[in-house]
Amino acid sequence: MKIGIMQPYFLPYIGYFQLLNAVDKYVIYDNIQYTKKGWINRNRILQNGKDLLITVPVEKDSDYLDIKDRFVSNGFERKKLLNQIRESYRKAPYFNNVMPLIENIINYKENNLFLYIHNSVLNMCEYLNIKTEIIVSSTLNIDHSLKGQDKVIAICKELNATDYYNAIGGQELYNTEDFGKENISLHFLSTNSIEYKQLKNEFIPWLSILDVVMFNSCNEINDMLNEYKLIN
Repeated sequence: MKIGIMQPYFLPYIGYFQLLNAVDKYVIYDNIQYTKKGWINRNRILQNGKDLLITVPVEKDSDYLDIKDRFVSNGFERKKLLNQIRESYRKAPYFNNVMPLIENIINYKENNLFLYIHNSVLNMCEYLNIKTEIIVSSTLNIDHSLKGQDKVIAICKELNATDYYNAIGGQELYNTEDFGKENISLHFLSTNSIEYKQLKNEFIPWLSILDVVMFNSCNEINDMLNEYKLIN
């Protein structure tokens, strides 16, 4: 049983979906602390040949609240964001296919931050035909006061994991021997360099999956989902 675990991110880059597609079950954290200036509620798209930061604004609240206890701002101008996206991608080859999906994601009538982003992940997985089972972390029968590697191992044991997959950026966070003691193999997924045509612009890498789906067919993206290396 291959397990992946990640925070929820708003329309994340393709590496997030590579990890999700590579495992049998994928756990999304809802009961860990929200972090400012990360990628939970923002990402980058292409606009006029440059990258543009887009954000789902969050209501002001305690910095110590979990993601599931934070809320999308009442002042979130969904229409304005959609107009930005339309203007940026109206000449993209798959605009007509993709824009209804993006409208459904952004117009989703939910103010809970976790539920709003969780819905976006589910919708994008359906579009990309990713069949991996997605589990919300708080529904698991573990000690939720655990932190870091201890929490990851507890989740893996609860789900009878034989293999744990993590993004390459987490190499310094986890110890192979500690996982081995629980009969769990530790793997790190490193995304290959992926490049595609972005109209007549110089290619800008690692933008939101929104950019990928605007410029590539589902078949092309399915090939991209396997463009990675596993490091043990």
